[in-house]
Amino acid sequence: MHRLATALLAAAPLLAQAGEFYSYVDADGVLHVTNVPTDGRYRRVTRTEDVAGVYRAPAAVRVRSLPSGAGRSAWRDAIRDAATTHNLPEALILAVIAVESNFDPRAVSEKGAAGLMQLMPATARDMYVADVFDPEQNIHGGTRYLRLLANQYGGDLVRILAAYNAGPEAVRRAGGNVPNIPETREYVRKVVALYKAYKAGR
Repeated sequence: MHRLATALLAAAPLLAQAGEFYSYVDADGVLHVTNVPTDGRYRRVTRTEDVAGVYRAPAAVRVRSLPSGAGRSAWRDAIRDAATTHNLPEALILAVIAVESNFDPRAVSEKGAAGLMQLMPATARDMYVADVFDPEQNIHGGTRYLRLLANQYGGDLVRILAAYNAGPEAVRRAGGNVPNIPETREYVRKVVALYKAYKAGR
């Protein structure tokens, strides 16, 4: 079992209820996840619990519905390769991409993060990404960064995700915990929820 998967299981007792998600796997093996089920095939995913006081959003704040299967499957080879290269679960990479960019390789945030895994320019340079809008480069760069954070935090999924979103310095200032930043707390909650959904849907 991957260290991150082990870390997530270990953290489970510390979690508090998050928003409800529903999922099903279609005939092509594509996982569909939504917070508003419109098809009888959807089943409720066991709600993740919030880790160590991670921000619990009101019901109106939910993860975006994922795009069609084509939007995700287009990058599956690169995701699989990055997962193997950096020894991380594919489900984690998928969850980060879903929350960061909703699988849009041209996405750009207000702060300048870009591409599928929303890399900031300095992070992209450090992770050897020459073109943040190239999906394969972006996926490998983002996954390489996740691997570095996994090494830094001993596989602690919550701190890895908090640092990915807010930066390691913010985690350090928070005493090694999730910073008291609503966006970061909600980000961690969403990624953990989707990670579990992807794992359950395989």
